[in-house]
Amino acid sequence: MVVRIPIEDWIDLHTFSPKEITPLLEDYLTECQKKGFSEVRIIHGKGKGVQRKIVHSFLEKSPLIESFQDA
Repeated sequence: MVVRIPIEDWIDLHTFSPKEITPLLEDYLTECQKKGFSEVRIIHGKGKGVQRKIVHSFLEKSPLIESFQDA
């Protein structure tokens, strides 16, 4: 199922399952780049840290990312 979400300079991942995060971030950040955003806030939550690990792993490897930090 395709879910349409608005492209803004932030995204909240709470409603997405861990398996959806990597492809979602790839597509979302590509669209953010097209819109000219130089920074994007990714809200992954605290919990057990599963989403945080997935997000950090993606960000470390992605050519779209210059740098990142925790808020």
